[in-house]
Amino acid sequence: MTEELNEVYFSRVLKKMVINEHGRKIGTLGDLVMVPGEGFPQVSHVIVRQRKRTVTIPWSSISLFNRYVVSVRGSATDFAPYTEAESEILIKRDILDKQIVDVDGAKVVRVNDIKLGKYKDFLCILSVDIGMSGLLRRLGYERFGNKVASLLNKEIPRQEISWEYVQPLEMNLSRLALTMAQDQLSEMHPADLASIISNISHQHIHTVLISLDTETAGEAIHELDPELRTRIISEMDSELASDILEEMEPDEAADVLGDLPEEKAQELLGLMEPEEAEDIQELMEHEDDTAGGLMNNSFLVVHPGQTAGDAFATVRASVTEVEMVNYAYVLDESETLLGIVSLRDLLIVPPETPVTEIMEDHVKFVTVDAEPEDVLEIIAKYNLVSVPVLGENGIMQGIITVDDILEMFLPYALKRKRHG
Repeated sequence: MTEELNEVYFSRVLKKMVINEHGRKIGTLGDLVMVPGEGFPQVSHVIVRQRKRTVTIPWSSISLFNRYVVSVRGSATDFAPYTEAESEILIKRDILDKQIVDVDGAKVVRVNDIKLGKYKDFLCILSVDIGMSGLLRRLGYERFGNKVASLLNKEIPRQEISWEYVQPLEMNLSRLALTMAQDQLSEMHPADLASIISNISHQHIHTVLISLDTETAGEAIHELDPELRTRIISEMDSELASDILEEMEPDEAADVLGDLPEEKAQELLGLMEPEEAEDIQELMEHEDDTAGGLMNNSFLVVHPGQTAGDAFATVRASVTEVEMVNYAYVLDESETLLGIVSLRDLLIVPPETPVTEIMEDHVKFVTVDAEPEDVLEIIAKYNLVSVPVLGENGIMQGIITVDDILEMFLPYALKRKRHG
């Protein structure tokens, strides 16, 4: 390039005249073909619209590129006709006006403009403009907007996201998605991910989910509206769906499977590891509006004959498999609940102390057929973070956490606010 190019917005060069070095018009700029580059996607060809056809010009042939004119080296005016290629990515066709994930703002936004600039001798996409300034620029009202803002003693804020922080959602942009952006998606709160999934077009949901690890995908799916998550799981590849469900807490997986048609639920259960499938199946046998339907049957268990040191070793070996780690439940050989011991007590007493000496044996509990209102009342009355659920003869069936019960009673909007 004969002219040093710093930065230019795509909206300012779109439809600008393309000429040769003798000033003869070749056509108008219709789009730019992008290929993956070192750090940023870079321009490989310029697409030029002529009266009766569309041609393509290699970027290496461009001598001048700015908001006023695009110039091509030499005197030629005839170039190779443009033929669409499935693998290529065009700025106007594939990026402009499309949805992206703003991972910093945890929301879906629309691309109003694209900032181009020189990076290592290539013209590259540096950032996307998602703000009002980009929209006004596109519509040709930027100067008018700035005048109005100036009269109001305000400034139109610029909202641009560097390309390295952008996760495109369109399938044909997947090769431009940077690993960093996918990592950031995985680090987002499940409620934020659910909000993004709920606000993107249905055909792009799969693209987001497969970019996440199965555990994160499961957490996000559970946060969705039941109707939407049922549709997603039903349409998803069965092997992938079963892998995601296996990574979810058993009670959450049971919630999802319980909303599916019986045949589909059994198919997915059949693809899971037998132990995980059995835990989930047990929970699905309880009515939704009972303690049994709300409980999680994954919890920490220690035995009355253990010392504090032995019990702590047991807890440590199984802690990654359970959701609630505040307490361990003391069960005898028949799995009858004898008491509860806090992890704090296991840590501070001498290791040789018998578990039975430090456990609380007057345990508040609910039965499997208790109504949700009864569960909420006992959790609120005694300020509990979880409550054990007992079956016949005091046999422990599971636990209900304060989150489990609150989700049933908090309005949807408030639940979202609590997660924010």
